[in-house]
Amino acid sequence: MSKPIKEMMIGDYQKRFDGIDGALVVEIRGIEANENNAMRLGLLEKNIRVTVVKNTLARKAFASTNLEAVTPALEGPSALAYGGESVVDVARELVDWAKKVKKLTLKGAVLDGQYFDGEAGVKRLSEFPTKDEAQAKVVQLVLTPASNLIKAATSPGSNILGIVKEIQERLEKGETIAKA
Repeated sequence: MSKPIKEMMIGDYQKRFDGIDGALVVEIRGIEANENNAMRLGLLEKNIRVTVVKNTLARKAFASTNLEAVTPALEGPSALAYGGESVVDVARELVDWAKKVKKLTLKGAVLDGQYFDGEAGVKRLSEFPTKDEAQAKVVQLVLTPASNLIKAATSPGSNILGIVKEIQERLEKGETIAKA
């Protein structure tokens, strides 16, 4: 391959992956065409793209970017999976697809410059909360003490209200109330 072609491909990789802070590296070699198409279409429905890359050119294109940490996984046939709401969603989807497509190999992932090595790393990443899930958990943690405080403050009042209501009902029925 000529040098101008390589430079053009590096430029294409830089444009294509510009602004992407997380991706997975997978190996799709050996997957039957129908399975490959079904997987890619299923991923595309969730806005996840899979791009086969030339390792040496991808390493050069990813230098000094958020994807630089993924370069150890760029050995042998490689494809980059990226997109979706977050790289955690991509990891979850690909872990599910790896169960269905036996020849799909999870090689590694990167999230905000942190590298997750191999299948175990990708599975660990898939267990992380997404940004929305993490924000919901933080909001819940912030609101829980206030909720407990309100319950504690209103609980004695509701107990007294229950007692008063019981006394009222007994008096309306004509029953006498014994001293407590």
